[in-house]
Amino acid sequence: MTLSSADPAFVAHLRSLLPDAAFGADPTPFLAEPRGRWEGRGVIVSPASTAEVSVLMKACHGAQVPVVPYSGGTGLVGGQIVQDGAVPVVLSLARMSQIRAVFADENVIEVDAGAILADVQAAAEDLGRLFPLSLASEGSARIGGLLATNAGGLNVIRYGNARAQCLGVEVVLADGTIWNGMSRLRKDNTGYDLRDLMIGSEGTLGVITGASLRMMPRPAEEATALFVVPDPSAAVSLLALAGDQLGEVISGFELMHRQGFDFLDEAGLDYSRPFPETPEWSVLMKIGLGRGQEPQQALETLFEAAGALVSDGVIAQSVQQARDLWAIREMIPEGNRRVGSVSSHDISVPISCIPEFIKQGPKAIAEIGDFRINCFGHLGDGNLHYNVFPIKGRSRADHEDQRDAIKTAVHDLAHTFGGSVSAEHGIGRLKVGDLETYGDPAKLAMMRAIKDALDPHGILNPGAVLRAR
Repeated sequence: MTLSSADPAFVAHLRSLLPDAAFGADPTPFLAEPRGRWEGRGVIVSPASTAEVSVLMKACHGAQVPVVPYSGGTGLVGGQIVQDGAVPVVLSLARMSQIRAVFADENVIEVDAGAILADVQAAAEDLGRLFPLSLASEGSARIGGLLATNAGGLNVIRYGNARAQCLGVEVVLADGTIWNGMSRLRKDNTGYDLRDLMIGSEGTLGVITGASLRMMPRPAEEATALFVVPDPSAAVSLLALAGDQLGEVISGFELMHRQGFDFLDEAGLDYSRPFPETPEWSVLMKIGLGRGQEPQQALETLFEAAGALVSDGVIAQSVQQARDLWAIREMIPEGNRRVGSVSSHDISVPISCIPEFIKQGPKAIAEIGDFRINCFGHLGDGNLHYNVFPIKGRSRADHEDQRDAIKTAVHDLAHTFGGSVSAEHGIGRLKVGDLETYGDPAKLAMMRAIKDALDPHGILNPGAVLRAR
């Protein structure tokens, strides 16, 4: 049975299988995405346990009703929104938000997939540990979605993406089968790594319902600095110098352009100004060291050794000053949102290629029209947020007909440098065409074979990552 509208008989069948509490959610938040570009459709169901997810999936599999797993809803590529085709069941993980178990001596914490990232961070902190995944939406993003998209964020340079911070997952497959992969093992070479198959699959191969996560030792001493650099090339050289001098203690290395600061002003956002005059380019970095070490002194030594690579800098002298510096970086996406981008891009290129990419980008955009560019992001792992905005006095609506051309220009350039059109947000529905354009044909064929094997009816998040068929 394929639904062309929300079939009352099938909904009544689901209600007979699951408790009433699974159907009480207000649908409004589940049918829109953060940028307001899409409006979705679906019947919202909120199971409270893995067993209930299994019951739901078994019913949907039997009736061939599509299912869209919904975590925190913070994704920016439309992976949580269905506009066309059969009306899906939107499977919300909001009621599965518990910390299941803690193994402090092992540095392992087991959680429901609906656990909010900030709550997992707090649980680790209560144990004197660190769960290092950190991003702007951590107050609402949920673990299941973060794993399903292999989220990145601010600490990837030291701790890796979400994948690197997960030891095992519990997954419900398309037919309702429960795979208990909640391993706490660091080493397990018993066949294919199905955990890594599920992480990054964006809900198209199974529904992640639980995870075993790695906690890390919390750095005893941390320090933050904002360094003024003449250009992105100097920033890349500074990153290499910092690695040589400091080793594997750099947890954040963010490149920022003055346009980001200008947008904060234009949007009326309040922040502590680190310099009397905003620099053209700057690097925000954070390091963490062990007890008894002096990270501020380490940053001062780096500043002295940098020579012409750095013309000015601020090294935070207090926790509050460090927070103020990082607040600038964390507010940039909000400033962007308020100004309103014509086209936003989450790309990655080899780190050494970043300066040339940034040099060529404005030339490619200028061939399309007159725009402002805010280029910023995680230089330490090669991930740039390259966002294109209208000039003052115009809005993004004025350039809607140029949006696709801008996206193609940026993605073509990233591909030329051997980069990726999706560094940390996933493919969703927004970038399915890009994956087909730039993806290796052999890879796409293998992905399709895996999808067909695990989800033969194509009910799991149809149209995300791969086109529905």
